[in-house]
Amino acid sequence: MPIEVWLLLPLALLLGLVCATVVCLVALSRADRTDIVAVTRELPDLAAIFLRYRRKR
Repeated sequence: MPIEVWLLLPLALLLGLVCATVVCLVALSRADRTDIVAVTRELPDLAAIFLRYRRKR
């Protein structure tokens, strides 16, 4: 019985999301508190930069 590709795509996306979440949580748990605060403060600027870059393309 062949495996349907359209069934594997959601599974692969879900697995990627779970892995990314675990990596982020481990990184946050190992980071210093001041680093987390600094990154959180920079998030709006980062989002603005990505949006400007996306509009130029």
